[in-house]
Amino acid sequence: MFNLVFALPWLYVATRSIWPLPWDVTAKLAVALVLLIGSQFHYWSKLSSGSVFSPEFPRPVVIAFNWAFGAVVLLAAFQIALDLAHLLAIIFRIGAGGVWVMPRYIAGATAFLLAGFGVSQAARVPRLKEITVGIADLPEAFDGYTLVQLTDLHISRLFPPAWTQAVVDATNALGVDLIVVTGDVIDGSVANRRAAVAPLRDLAAREGVYLIPGNHEYLSGYDPWMQHLAGLGMRILANAHVALTRGDATLVLAGVTDPSARGAGKPLPDLEAALAGAPVGASIVLLDHEPSRARQAAERGVALQLSGHTHGGMIVGLDRIVARANGGFVSGRYAVGGMTLYVNNGTGIWPGFALRLGRPSELTRITLRRA
Repeated sequence: MFNLVFALPWLYVATRSIWPLPWDVTAKLAVALVLLIGSQFHYWSKLSSGSVFSPEFPRPVVIAFNWAFGAVVLLAAFQIALDLAHLLAIIFRIGAGGVWVMPRYIAGATAFLLAGFGVSQAARVPRLKEITVGIADLPEAFDGYTLVQLTDLHISRLFPPAWTQAVVDATNALGVDLIVVTGDVIDGSVANRRAAVAPLRDLAAREGVYLIPGNHEYLSGYDPWMQHLAGLGMRILANAHVALTRGDATLVLAGVTDPSARGAGKPLPDLEAALAGAPVGASIVLLDHEPSRARQAAERGVALQLSGHTHGGMIVGLDRIVARANGGFVSGRYAVGGMTLYVNNGTGIWPGFALRLGRPSELTRITLRRA
């Protein structure tokens, strides 16, 4: 399916960007063939691992494929804009002669430069982002409480052990009270990712590390991964909660599963089950991989929901489409009723479309304050 869908941008680029150029036919066919190979990245990924979600090529090859694939997608968008501009020029008889060779060269160069920059931004170790969240009736004992949210690490051939270790070192250096991981930790099997995830064992916070599953955990083997990540010291909150206490004060940390659980025959997200037996009146921080259910969480009395999944929309402009698929939520802070929703851009990104333009990855430290 992926290879058919992404053949369409390539076809548009081949017929509208390349074929009209004043080149030798052999050169046109050669460039079109190279771009066709790049546009079929997900097909080659499936051949390499049996899944489009986990390319098992060396890291430089994954980077090169993302660059070529991203360039094809961007160039298709630029060519559509160029064709619309050409059509308007014809209608209004303004400079409509010829095939606009120079604009095609400019569009192609821009697409490849932006794709290269986007891949470099996607593959880097994220920079620290600080946010403060005010919570009404937060107990004084938790005023100033700090936590780091990691999400969408997508540890894979794109993000090797050195990258994971750098993220762990940067997280531990912050000295926070709590670390939460809101899903999509990996892409690939335990056997293929054992070394790459090993540094996660070193994550340390005063009150521990808590994890919820994302959709990619279900795609990569839910049971083996939950067992393995628990063995690395992470506490799993799958439709469950924990009461964090300081003296007589309590803060509830709850987590739910992901709708992708249906395909794996596992329990679906259940906020009521997650909060069953929670102390009455305690402030609730909810971990939910996908932000689309935020309104239901607000109605249930959750004070703060932390989500990921969207990667911030990855590219300015594309984020508007991603938002529509996620209840209108895509990046940053939202007020949902009396609840704060924070949608993290992601610590990493899916290696099948690793571009970031205007939506940077983040290592997020959150400070809770009494509102």
